[in-house]
Amino acid sequence: MYYIGYDIGSSSVKVALVEAATGKKIIVLHEPQNEMEIVSLHPDWAEQDPEIWWQYICVATKRAIREANIEASKIQGIGISYQMHGLVIVDKDGNALRNSIIWCDSRAVEIGNTAFAEIGPEKCSEHLLNSPGNFTASKLKWVKENEPEIYNQVYKYMLPGDYIAYKLTGDITTTKNGLSEGMLWDYKENKVANWLLDYYGIDQSLTPDIVENFTNQGVLNEKASKETGLPVGISVVYRAGDQPNNALSLNVLNPGEVAATGGTSGVFYAVSDMSTGNKTNRVNNFVHVNYELETPRIGKLLNINGAGIQYRWLRNNMGDETYESMNRKASKIAIGSDGVVVIPFGNGSERMFNNKNIGTHFLNLNLNIHNSMHLFRASLEGIAFSFVYGMECLKEDNATINVIRAGNDNLFRSEIFSNTVATLIGHEIEIYNTTGAVGAARAVGLKDGDYNKFGSSITTNDHVMTFLPLKNKEPYDKAYQKWKQELEFILTRKK
Repeated sequence: MYYIGYDIGSSSVKVALVEAATGKKIIVLHEPQNEMEIVSLHPDWAEQDPEIWWQYICVATKRAIREANIEASKIQGIGISYQMHGLVIVDKDGNALRNSIIWCDSRAVEIGNTAFAEIGPEKCSEHLLNSPGNFTASKLKWVKENEPEIYNQVYKYMLPGDYIAYKLTGDITTTKNGLSEGMLWDYKENKVANWLLDYYGIDQSLTPDIVENFTNQGVLNEKASKETGLPVGISVVYRAGDQPNNALSLNVLNPGEVAATGGTSGVFYAVSDMSTGNKTNRVNNFVHVNYELETPRIGKLLNINGAGIQYRWLRNNMGDETYESMNRKASKIAIGSDGVVVIPFGNGSERMFNNKNIGTHFLNLNLNIHNSMHLFRASLEGIAFSFVYGMECLKEDNATINVIRAGNDNLFRSEIFSNTVATLIGHEIEIYNTTGAVGAARAVGLKDGDYNKFGSSITTNDHVMTFLPLKNKEPYDKAYQKWKQELEFILTRKK
């Protein structure tokens, strides 16, 4: 018997099949082979057609069943991971009314900032553990203000994962963790933050019904069965945003445990209990996948928009370089990159800088001595330093750090990057060979509520290596302080 998991990203849709009994990976693949289109009609806008996600899920599911050479009838349940904070709106027939406004779209920043000022920091911090910010609720308010003819047709709003669950089951539902991503969960009252909807002038009836994770959230209908090749009647058991799901995939479920991601954007996601609250609006707090009233687990998320995209930009503009060749050349340059500094924030506004968009900067280039190898090293170091800076923000927000776990992909494949981060923050970084789609598939098995068994299976089967802090910290610290000095000069100019 098997479970299937989906991870709906902004670049591709991933699918994984795992053995139900053991969690062993059977197959992991993605569609399309190239990246999905992101529509950007104006600067800092980002949209995708949600129907595209569904089409690629159907293609990828049939391909996974065929290539794994299994009987589809033996697939017993579905788990869903998805890009966070997106907005999907549908009419009474369940048809999407416009493109999804996705996570990296910044159009609603001022709407959220105004709400935070008018409602008051105290209420927002106590009830939302966040500012309304540039999240799903604020994006829906943007539609109301700017596209009233579309807004007037809205039957329900959803997160991207809710939309995929709807396409599978025909049921329009959401979760507490999904609502918290949209800034619509009131932690103090343990219910939907209808007062924020009222403030925005949004009808409370637009909120879908809430379902719990690790339970039957709806069953696959005949239409979805025909389109995906999955058996009629199997349950969607789990859905979570990509960062909470990544944490689950890495067995990050308890206070003091931290999941790290080094993809297009970078993330630290630290699990805490409710007692730590929030002390800074540079860190976001979300309902974690194992949140319960008795054990209210919160994920403190520190996002760095400008991370892997910086390194990818270099690769794309340096001829025939691969990441492996770039890493190899970077390793020939000394710590500190002979003075070259890269400030890697060219991917939109940064939450940890209070939504300032400070851009990417290449600093201190000497045209007589520096070459592309210095740029490779300085970029890796600059991204690593941004993670260290983010960790300082997390600790400022009262996060406890005991262990850091990361997937064996993207930036964490680079020894320069991982050694720099581990050495400067003074914590081991455990690397695991898992993915979000695999984690979502395995989560189907958590219907039994045995988190310890779930976690020990990951530790036993997926651990690859551990990066230890290096003993000679001084050159790393010197380079970081220089980087930080340049960053703070730029931030001062941006005020």
